[in-house]
Amino acid sequence: MGREGTRYIGRVTRRYWVETLGCPKNQVDSDKLVGTLLADGLTEARQPGEADLVVVNTCAFIDAARRESIETVLALSSTTKPGARLVVTGCMAERYGDELAEALPEVDLVAGFGVPVSLTAKPAKTPLLDLLNLPRPPARAPWAYVKVAEGCDRVCGFCAIPSFRGPQRSRSIASIQAEVDELGVVEVVLVAQDLASYGKDTGARSIVPLVHAVAKQVPRVRLLYLYPSDLSDALVDAIEGTGVHYFDLSLQHVSRPLLRRMRRWGDGARFLDRIEDLRRRMPDVALRSNFIVGYPGETEEDHDQLLEFVRAAKLDWCGMFAFSPEAGTYAVGLDAPVAPELIAERLAELNELQDSVTTTRRAALVGDTVEVLVDRSGVGRSHREAPEIDGIIRVPASLPVGSFATVTITAAAGPDLEADTAESAETADVTAEVA
Repeated sequence: MGREGTRYIGRVTRRYWVETLGCPKNQVDSDKLVGTLLADGLTEARQPGEADLVVVNTCAFIDAARRESIETVLALSSTTKPGARLVVTGCMAERYGDELAEALPEVDLVAGFGVPVSLTAKPAKTPLLDLLNLPRPPARAPWAYVKVAEGCDRVCGFCAIPSFRGPQRSRSIASIQAEVDELGVVEVVLVAQDLASYGKDTGARSIVPLVHAVAKQVPRVRLLYLYPSDLSDALVDAIEGTGVHYFDLSLQHVSRPLLRRMRRWGDGARFLDRIEDLRRRMPDVALRSNFIVGYPGETEEDHDQLLEFVRAAKLDWCGMFAFSPEAGTYAVGLDAPVAPELIAERLAELNELQDSVTTTRRAALVGDTVEVLVDRSGVGRSHREAPEIDGIIRVPASLPVGSFATVTITAAAGPDLEADTAESAETADVTAEVA
């Protein structure tokens, strides 16, 4: 998706392109950078090969993400027009700056999170942009991610993010509300590296007031990435009150010994108790989580516990990820590594099981009446589907984009659903009778 450009010394760049990889938080960073560039009167290129400036916002969370980032940079370098500038920013640039610049002579500039105001000058000689608090342009969709904090204070054994994103730094509620107003959306998706810990670094100690504040601005507020240890009753009450009964719980595993090796809280029994409580309070609740497969020391018994949990929890959505050793993390020094072949086998088994669970849960919705937000022509989402990561609901193309509509689920196809409005169903009945 193309986004940006910048002003050079001595001349003006007319067209720009930004390629964003990784998580929603990276997309917010790109949007903030775009806002700055557009404020200078720059225009967006129709494709990378027409841009005077190409920016790649990279991801470095796991090895697969790093490979994708490098492949994207190389692919774009082969399509840039003569004289165009190629800039790499984001997590890889921050974590491997000098090494990346040396390995990629095709790149004109490698810039970390403090992106230089001039993307053609050396960062050391250029004022830096604070992406977290930059304004951004209005959203192009009826929904938008809003990053409420940067960094993380946790010490999870597998994660290198705190080493290059730094400690948690929360924004003020007022600045977040101002951004929401500027976006012009009807659904806000709050994101951060450690979302439920929002405000703890400022003395606020709770994200609940923020949820209440944003819920007064838009019809839908959704929260992504909640640590289970921070899922307080007050936070559950706040989410329940928004009407978006959706919980994305970062569980990572269910074996208590393995979770301690991960430097994480909890176990399968506690997680199941919490899930059952959520379903008791909100029968229409949707649940998402993610799990790491093959963390050092993971035994067959640990794997069996995870399989049993997936069967029992019946999560609507779930991501399974192979363990990736990250330099500088606690996990790198652990003994009992799991063979890659065994990781692949366990991953396949878990994915097959979860796909079956998701398919069953989606099929059970056929016949239900739900409210959808129409994201684009013919595509909507209820409270059960987060944008970009979950399934969709196919709706009549006559429904206006950005509107809410009440529809009835008529069919399921894996993670996706099909739906009709009452009016569409009546029209179909009349047509059938005439025929």
